[in-house]
Amino acid sequence: MGGVTVRVPAKVNLQLAVGPLRDDGYHDLVNVFHAVSLFDEVTAAEPDRAGAADRPVRVRVEGEWAADVPASDDNLAVRAAAALAARAGRSYRADLLIRKTIPVAGGMAGGSADAAAALVACNELWGLGLPLPDLMEIGADIGSDVPFALLGGTAVGTGRGERLTALETSGVFHWVFALADGGLSTPRVYGECDRLRAEAGAAVPWPRVSEPLLAALREGDAPALGRTLSNDLQPAALALRPSLAATLRVGRDAGALGAIVSGSGPTCAFLAESAEHAGALAAGLKDAEGCRGAVTAFGPVPGAAPAG
Repeated sequence: MGGVTVRVPAKVNLQLAVGPLRDDGYHDLVNVFHAVSLFDEVTAAEPDRAGAADRPVRVRVEGEWAADVPASDDNLAVRAAAALAARAGRSYRADLLIRKTIPVAGGMAGGSADAAAALVACNELWGLGLPLPDLMEIGADIGSDVPFALLGGTAVGTGRGERLTALETSGVFHWVFALADGGLSTPRVYGECDRLRAEAGAAVPWPRVSEPLLAALREGDAPALGRTLSNDLQPAALALRPSLAATLRVGRDAGALGAIVSGSGPTCAFLAESAEHAGALAAGLKDAEGCRGAVTAFGPVPGAAPAG
């Protein structure tokens, strides 16, 4: 398949502070995103003439997680390409091929990453020349995590997470991701978070970024970063999937600098001292309860960009 191929990273949430439930059903967030070296690839190509008229944008999915990804108009990459064409005000067509490495429904924004990659690939394929801020604006209407997948690096997101400010970081951080056997629905996790909070009866504070976390990023201080990782959705994810507690415990006992559920889960993220330490952690996590495997990665890395 020819065309334009774009590589796009997964993300881990270093801090996810969830504010009170809003009238529109969303929550105000403070979300510190960190792009890591687990990548999907999306290729956009001009479609064959045969069968192109029925669906302007078609998609195929390959890779370990392909069976869990819809190859229909519900796919976020298809929706992103259609939104880009609508923004351009013309009828464009494309065949998309997604090569999946990022876990599906794993709290690492794999679907949003594919949407971001489709925006970049189709923008190039169709010769639109739209700048990054325009693509981020289109992406925000597709999903709250799409703008960060375009930006990459490390950034704090506010609002629903889509308003981004890049953060200063030093050095490289090494990670291990324990992949759970099965996924978790993001809306269900947020709903459980709201239920647990209502049950507790305490006032929900307005979300604020952690200053110690920002300092650890600026200084490249991995032990300090490990101590400041936080996720307000973690209690809800653990309530819905109790086996995650055992996974987190195995990683901590093996010397992880920090351990956290990534986003809405169920992927668990562990901060390591070095690449060698990450390899040892991954080996120890592969047999943890409810864990289908463990992979290593590093960050920060750039956002969606042409491969090659």
